[in-house]
Amino acid sequence: MSPRSDLGEDGRTDAGTTGADRSSDPQRPSDHVDGTPVVAGDTDGITQPKLGLVGSLRFAWRQLTSMRTALFLLMLLALAAIPGSLVPQTQADPNGVVQYKNSHPQLSPVLEKLQVFDTYTSVWFSAIYLLLFISLIGCIVPRTRHHWQALRTRPPRTPARLGRLAGYRSVTISPETVGGAAGATTGLPSVDHAVTTAMTQLRKSGYRVERFGDSVSAERGYLRETGNLVFHAALVGVLLAVGLGGGFSYTGQRLLVEGQTFTNVLGSYDSFNPGRWFSQSDLKGYNLTLDRFTTKYEETNLDALGQATDYSATVTARTKDGTAKTSRLGVNEPLAIGGTNVYLLGNGYAMQVTVRDGKGNVAFQDVVPFLPEDGNYTSTGVIKVPDASPDQLGMIGFFYPTAVQQTSGTNAGAFTSNYPDVKNPMLSLQVYTGDLGLDDGVPQSVYQLSTKGLQQIAGRQSDTASIAMKPGQTKQLPDGAGSITFDGVKRYVSLDVHHDPSQLWVAFFAILSVLGLLTSLFVPRRRVWVKAVRRTGAEDGGFDLEYAGLARGEDPNLERAVADIAQKHMSDLGVRISK
Repeated sequence: MSPRSDLGEDGRTDAGTTGADRSSDPQRPSDHVDGTPVVAGDTDGITQPKLGLVGSLRFAWRQLTSMRTALFLLMLLALAAIPGSLVPQTQADPNGVVQYKNSHPQLSPVLEKLQVFDTYTSVWFSAIYLLLFISLIGCIVPRTRHHWQALRTRPPRTPARLGRLAGYRSVTISPETVGGAAGATTGLPSVDHAVTTAMTQLRKSGYRVERFGDSVSAERGYLRETGNLVFHAALVGVLLAVGLGGGFSYTGQRLLVEGQTFTNVLGSYDSFNPGRWFSQSDLKGYNLTLDRFTTKYEETNLDALGQATDYSATVTARTKDGTAKTSRLGVNEPLAIGGTNVYLLGNGYAMQVTVRDGKGNVAFQDVVPFLPEDGNYTSTGVIKVPDASPDQLGMIGFFYPTAVQQTSGTNAGAFTSNYPDVKNPMLSLQVYTGDLGLDDGVPQSVYQLSTKGLQQIAGRQSDTASIAMKPGQTKQLPDGAGSITFDGVKRYVSLDVHHDPSQLWVAFFAILSVLGLLTSLFVPRRRVWVKAVRRTGAEDGGFDLEYAGLARGEDPNLERAVADIAQKHMSDLGVRISK
């Protein structure tokens, strides 16, 4: 009979088909009952289930706490962290953020609205983080409860037919198979002895065993699920350590010029980002002095000429008890001191200048850091002299470590640097006079000068060309505004001081997660049965021993494991197995 023998020509169920007719269809179970006939186009008879508010919430919770969702959120979190490595972050490198905004004036506002410069504290990253946290906990709690119940549950009863399972093997126990190598016969082992021996053997091999009549049911590999739970619990531990540790951590940045000293107090930082539960008492007393900074450049390979091959800063660290120690601070070689790690982030050139005002008084004398603009360290900086008289002075400077003048093209006559080291240093300044706006109470960047309302007295938009200087030179400013002396060039480094009490906990949970993952991958979950089958009417008292196994998941070694168990069991019973 055709599987559709009870269907009409139009495909609908024949309402007149009797139960006997339906039961005669070999493709249908005997208790099958067709639903109510539905006429094509008639949807009145269809009742759609309604979840309601509680049902919808339960459905959403089950979707969120599924392992598939947790893995998706984990992958999404990894993807969301990518912008943090591509774009400088405000907490880690505020100077880099300033440079990036200056280099990308059109893209920067968009990235700022998207909180890309603060990726790891952004709303969208925090949302993924919290959802992953909730999802993992929602996965772990019910699975842990189920696993605990499974550990306390007896192994399952022995199946009636082991021949359907993997590695099945049957061995006949008779006087012909028991005895020494020469064939001398001994007494046959009893069924009870054979089953007891199997239990002892499997228990020594790490199996949980249970006897059911003349058979043994054994299982092992619960450590696999334990490892899986440990892996996911360790991920939660990492999230907790990062989240809670971040509340007690702090990150600060400081630009340090050669010869200057940094003290680990709040007022010494250029920028500081404390955690939620930070206290000033967390700052341990120490100071760092930058003795010198050196850079090695490639000088033999013409294709990479001028590229930096190594950065090295020599610092003298002094702890609160007065102990001084000179250390090397390099790339990926942080200095550990006072519960913090001090990282070398960047470097550049600083101009040491002296400015005298129109009355001949020293109005400014300091070292001004300039930010590098390209690989040859063409750098820009701002010098602000609010104490000059009669007018305040503002200068936009360009520094060229190895200055050369372009001879062709649209920028003919302009200066540039063709090598990052100080071979032919030159400082070019555009000078402005007027109110710098420093007394308005509005904070300003030390790397930017607003020229609104200022008068340029030297530069492209004035009758006087920009002032170009070599180290040691003094130049007079136009209109009797004073003079400036270029005292010299120093190197500076950008330091990142990071305190994170959660590092050890993160490392611990990370190692724990790896161990749990390896356990879940390499510990097989399997069940093994040994069954004694008495032969009816056997006068010699012989019986058959059956062996079989069942794996949960892929287990390519299951059949070999069952064979090894059978071999060992036969050896303990003194049974010879023909090969």
